Amino acid sequence: MNSFFITTPIYYVNAKPHLGHAYTTVVADAMARYHKLIGEDTMFLTGTDEHGDKIVQAAEKEGKTPKEFVDAISARFRALWPQLDVANDRFVRTTDPEHIKAVQAFLQRVYDAGDIYFGEFGGHYCYGCERFYTEKELENGLCPQHLTKPEFISEKNYFFRMSKYLPWLKQHITDNPSFIRPERYRSEVLAMLESGALEDLCISRPKSRLTWGIELPFDKDYVCYVWFDALLNYISALEWPDGDAFKKFWPGEHLVAKDILKPHAVFWPTMLKSAGLPQYEHLNVHGYWLVRDTKMSKSLGNVVEPSDMAQRFGPDAFRYFLLREMHFGSDASFSDEALVGRINADLANDLGNLFSRVLSMTAKYFGSRVPMPAQLQEDDKAIADLCANSMRNFVQLFGNVQFAQGLESLWELVRALNKYVDTQAPWALYKQGNMERLATVMYVMLAAMRKTALCLWPVMPVASGKMLAQLAQPVQEGMPPVGNIEDELGHFDGLEPGLVVAESSNLFPRIEVKKEGAQEKEPKPQKKAQEKKPQEKTAPSTAAKPAEADAAATAAKPNVEFDQFKALDLRVGTVKVAEKHPNADRILRLEIDFGEGELRQILSGLAEHYAPEDLVGKRVCAVLNLAPRKIRGLVSHGMVLTAGSDSALGLLAVDRDVPDGSEIA
Repeated sequence: MNSFFITTPIYYVNAKPHLGHAYTTVVADAMARYHKLIGEDTMFLTGTDEHGDKIVQAAEKEGKTPKEFVDAISARFRALWPQLDVANDRFVRTTDPEHIKAVQAFLQRVYDAGDIYFGEFGGHYCYGCERFYTEKELENGLCPQHLTKPEFISEKNYFFRMSKYLPWLKQHITDNPSFIRPERYRSEVLAMLESGALEDLCISRPKSRLTWGIELPFDKDYVCYVWFDALLNYISALEWPDGDAFKKFWPGEHLVAKDILKPHAVFWPTMLKSAGLPQYEHLNVHGYWLVRDTKMSKSLGNVVEPSDMAQRFGPDAFRYFLLREMHFGSDASFSDEALVGRINADLANDLGNLFSRVLSMTAKYFGSRVPMPAQLQEDDKAIADLCANSMRNFVQLFGNVQFAQGLESLWELVRALNKYVDTQAPWALYKQGNMERLATVMYVMLAAMRKTALCLWPVMPVASGKMLAQLAQPVQEGMPPVGNIEDELGHFDGLEPGLVVAESSNLFPRIEVKKEGAQEKEPKPQKKAQEKKPQEKTAPSTAAKPAEADAAATAAKPNVEFDQFKALDLRVGTVKVAEKHPNADRILRLEIDFGEGELRQILSGLAEHYAPEDLVGKRVCAVLNLAPRKIRGLVSHGMVLTAGSDSALGLLAVDRDVPDGSEIA
C-alpha cells in the first residue's frame, strides 16, 4: 500500500487560532482524507511551535511563565480541530521531550558534518520575525514583514552553512517543477536564490539574551534558533532517526501560507541536504484570507473566529466554503455574506434540493426502495458519462491541490442532475403509468447522487456520511466510504436495487437573510426546486456595447488634460493563469505577470470571446491603478483593455516583445 504524509506548519502560540490556521488545517485534513479515499495509508500531522522571544514577551504580558502560557494556547489549538471535523493523526509540540531529543540529534549531525561554525555577526534583528535581516533584505530600512525598524545587534553565534547548498537548491527546484507549487511561488523562490541576498543562517541565541529554547548539544551557553527548531517537527513527530513511522512515511509533503515560504523553501531543504536526508515531495503554498479586502489584524478588529463560524453554520458548510471559495495559491475574501451565499446556492439550492426532491419522489413512487432500472436511454447515458467525467476531474484536480476547481467539476454534475429531474419529469411519468421508464430515471439519479456523496467525503465528512446513509450506504465513522474511489470511475452501478433509502432529506436548509440592518433568520428547509439567481455582474474590463452605442458614447466624452491621462498606470503583462470565475459564467479569472514579483489577479468578462486555455501566454495591456473591485466573491486588481463590441471583442496588445511591466505611454 502506498503511503502519504501531510503536515501543516506548527502554529506559533503567541496568540489564539484564527481563520488562517483553520484554513490550512482543514485543507490538510481534506488532503489526508482524499488520499485515504484513493486507497493510501496516510499520516496527518499538525501541532504548535512554542519557543522564542515572542513567547517570552507574550507570557510576561499575561503574568505567566513561558511553560504555563504555551500549555494554555496549545490546548486551544488542539481543542479547535474536532470542532472543524479535523482528524489529525498526531499533534506535535516543540516542548515535547521527543522533539527536543530529535532537534539535538539533528544539530549534532549537521555540526559533525562541518556545516555549523561559530562566528561574530552584526545584523538587523526583528523581534516580530525572530530573525536577522541583511541590508539587502530590508525595505527602506524596515522589516519587510512588520514594516518596523529592526534593532541592530552584534553578538557571537553559531551559523549554518546554508550558502554552501544554495546552488544545489536552485538546480533541484529547476529540475523538479512540482517541488514548490503553485508555480508562482516556485518562481518567487528562484528569484530569491538569484538575488544574492541569501547568506548563512544564524541558528543560535545566547542564553544571556534568551533561555526559552532548546539547548545546543555542543554548547550549553546557547539555545537553538526557533525556526531551525520548528522545522524539525516534521521528522521528530515520525520518531526520526530510527522510528518505523519515519521509514514508512518520509518523505511527505508540507502545506504552508505564503508568509513562511522562505523557511520552508530555503532553510528546510538545505538543512535536509546537509543531514543527508531525502527531500520532501511537495511544498504546497496558499494565499491569505482577506476580510473587507484587508489582511486580518487584531488592531483592525477583523479577525474571524473559526469556532464561531463552525457553530453558526456547521463545520461541513464552513469547510466547503473554505475549499470552494479560495483558489489555492491566490488570496480570497471572507465575509458572512459570501459564506451564506455559498451555503444557499451550492448546498441548499443545488445539493440539498437534489437529495430532498429525489428521496421524496423515491418514497412516493417506489416506497423508498431503489428501483430496478431498464436499459439506459441517451439522456441517461449522458448523465452516466458526465458522472464519470466529473469524478475523474475531481480526483485529478483535488490531487493537484486545485480544490476549488475540483469541486466545480463535481457541481457540474449536481447542476446537471437537477436539470435532469426537470427534463425527465418523474411526476409526469408516474401519472402516465410509465413505471419502467420512471424506475430507470430514479435509479440514474440515485446512483449519481451516491457517486457525488463519495467524492465529497474529504470536504464534508459528516454530511457525506449522512448522504450515504440516506442512500442505504452506511459509513463507519472515520473510515473512507470506499476502498479506492478510482475503482468507481469505470462503472455507474454500486447502488443495489431493492435497498431501502431515506424517505426525505433536509441536510442543508437555506439561511434566510433579512435586508441590511436585520438579523439572520434560523435556517429553514428548502421549498423551491430552483432559486432564481441574481443577474450576473460583469468585470469592468469588458463593459462592451454595440458599435452604435460606442460611437455615441465616444462623441459625448469630454476632453481630458494630459496629466489626467498620465495618472493612469498602463502596463504590459503576460497571462500566466486563466480560468472561469467560479460564480460567474461570463467572467474569467486571470493571473498576469506585470513584473511586480508576484502575479496580479484581474477579472475580465472575456468568457464569451476566449477559451481560458487560449489566453495563457498572451500579452495584454491593462490599467493597474484602478481601485480594487469585488465581483461575485473575488477581487479584481486592475482592468484588461479590450476593443470591439459584444459580438466581436478583442484584446489590446503590443506588436513587439517588450518586458512584462513595460509602461504604456
